[in-house]
Amino acid sequence: MSLRFALTHRSTYRYARAVGLGPQLIRLRPAPQCRTPILSYALQVEPATHWLHWQQDPLGNFMARVLMTEPVAAFSVTVDLTAEISTVNPFDFFVEPEAATWPFTPEPWLAEQLLPYRRLDPLGPLLDAFLQEIPRTPRGTVEFLVNLTARVHQRVAYVQRPEPGVWDTEKLLGEGCGSCRDSSWLLVQMLRRLGFGARFVSGYLIEPVMLGRDDAELHAWAEVYLPGAGWIGLDPTSGLLAGAGHIPLAAAPDPASAAPISGTVEPVETETRFELALRRLGEGPDFPMPPAPR
Repeated sequence: MSLRFALTHRSTYRYARAVGLGPQLIRLRPAPQCRTPILSYALQVEPATHWLHWQQDPLGNFMARVLMTEPVAAFSVTVDLTAEISTVNPFDFFVEPEAATWPFTPEPWLAEQLLPYRRLDPLGPLLDAFLQEIPRTPRGTVEFLVNLTARVHQRVAYVQRPEPGVWDTEKLLGEGCGSCRDSSWLLVQMLRRLGFGARFVSGYLIEPVMLGRDDAELHAWAEVYLPGAGWIGLDPTSGLLAGAGHIPLAAAPDPASAAPISGTVEPVETETRFELALRRLGEGPDFPMPPAPR
């Protein structure tokens, strides 16, 4: 059984006066590796006095580059998409025999390709102590990853944190709670120190419910690279592997390169507002897909 959903996500920035905007980079289109069928997609930028070009960044993420042609008092980005959510088995992948047991050493060519995804932040005492809790005895790689994700989930309580940016691992572990992006970056850093290639992912999470209210949010999680399987999503907020409701928008070695919207603006007082609405659909898609980047 599958369910169709229409999602509308609007980001609005209002300025105290008309200001000039530098190039705005928008990473709010489902990524090429998205497993969830995206039936339609539309991106609207206001005001209309702008140039918009679709491209793919060096990491392969779809990105809209927007240039405003005149000063603006407000700037808004609206995404409308329809997605088909159905039950999937998150363990439906194959791991090469040489990587089936952790720890393992990747082939030299693969290790070289994963270098950006093995870059380490400084090791603080709290992260070091957390890493010391993890048994180093050999075990099944998938089992190890499931248990590691659950450990982060149990250690870090989830809270909504509206201020921008990602906490470093020491601040997060010291607080004992953080946002999805904070715990995902912690998991990425732990995976790298345990010998894996790992990356940060931003995206949408759609959670259908049988009774009550369906839910959707802008979300973040981690992905680990496994020989034979490719990139596998791990969600420390839930403590589980990523499923059909996880819709990746951008994946990168660091959170800043996966930011949904980034750009420059003149110094000015700014009011920001984010809205996300979800509804079930009984019929086909309402919005056409955009042309593929050239």
